[in-house]
Amino acid sequence: MAQAVAMNTPTLQGNAEQKRPIPYRKLAVGALMNISQVTSLRQPLEVIKTHLAANRQDTLRDAFQKTWSRGRFLAFYQGLIPWAWLEASTKGAILIVTSSEIEYHARSKFNASPTVCGALGGIGGGTTCMKTVEVTRSKMSVGGARVPGALEMFFQIIREKGTRGVNKGVNAVALRQVTGWSSRVGITHFAEESIRKVNGKPKDEKLEFGEKILASTIGGALSCWNQPFEVGVAEMCVARGNAFMKNDPARPASPAIVSTFKYIFSTTGVKGLFRSVVPRIGVAAWATICMVGFGDTVKEIVNRK
Repeated sequence: MAQAVAMNTPTLQGNAEQKRPIPYRKLAVGALMNISQVTSLRQPLEVIKTHLAANRQDTLRDAFQKTWSRGRFLAFYQGLIPWAWLEASTKGAILIVTSSEIEYHARSKFNASPTVCGALGGIGGGTTCMKTVEVTRSKMSVGGARVPGALEMFFQIIREKGTRGVNKGVNAVALRQVTGWSSRVGITHFAEESIRKVNGKPKDEKLEFGEKILASTIGGALSCWNQPFEVGVAEMCVARGNAFMKNDPARPASPAIVSTFKYIFSTTGVKGLFRSVVPRIGVAAWATICMVGFGDTVKEIVNRK
C-alpha cells in the first residue's frame, strides 16, 4: 500500500508541474491595448454610432453636425473620461485573458479548429466584460440638472434599486457581447485560415502584418450582422434616462428586449434595426484590429518572455 502511494506521488507531482500557469501579465496588456484603441479612433465613432442608434431619424451627416455643434472636436470624445477608459481597461484585460485561456483549452483538449476556438473565446471573453459602466453611463442624460460623479451615481443606484438596478438590461448587453465578440474573433480566425490557403502558407507559418490587418478588418466588419442588438441596447438606455422619451405613449414603459424590438420595428421598420451600422463597422473593425490582430502579436511576444 505504501509502495503504491510512493509510486503515485511522482505522477501527481508531474501533473501539477505540467499545469499551464495563467498569464496574468495579459491583464495589463489587454487593458493598455483597449485604452489605446478607444482613445484613438473608437470613441469618435462610438459617439456617432450611439447618436444614430438613439436618433434613428437623423442621417450620418446630421449626427456629425449635431455632435460638432455641442462642443466641436471635444464633443467627439464626450464620455471618454472616466466611462470609456474605465470600460476599456476592464473589458480589455478580461477579454484578452479569458479568450486566450478558452482558446488554449479548446485547442489542446478538444483539438478544435481556429475558427471554433476563436468563437468560443469570443463568447467567454465578451460575456465576462464589465456591465455596470454601461448602465450607469446611460443615466447621465438629465437636462439642466447637476451631473453627479461616477461613484455618486453608482451608490445612488445601489441605494434605490440594489444590484439589480446596476445590472439592469444585462440580457440585451449579453446578447450583443456574445454575438459580437464570438463573430469578431471567430470570423477573423476563419479569414486568417482562408488567407493562408489562398497564399499557400502552412498552418505553422505566421501571417504578414498586412494579412493580419486584412483578416481583422473582415472579422470586425462582418460581425456587425448583430446590429439590431446594438440598436436595442441604445434605445433601452436612452429611454430609461430621458424623461421626454418616457412620455411617448408608443414607447414601452418598462423597456425589455422583445418590447424594444417591437417598438423600433413598428416606428422605423427593418431599416431602423440597422441604423448606425456604418459607423459601427468602423468601430468593430478598429476594435478587432487592435484586440485580435495586434492582440495576437502582443500575446506571442508576452508568451516568449
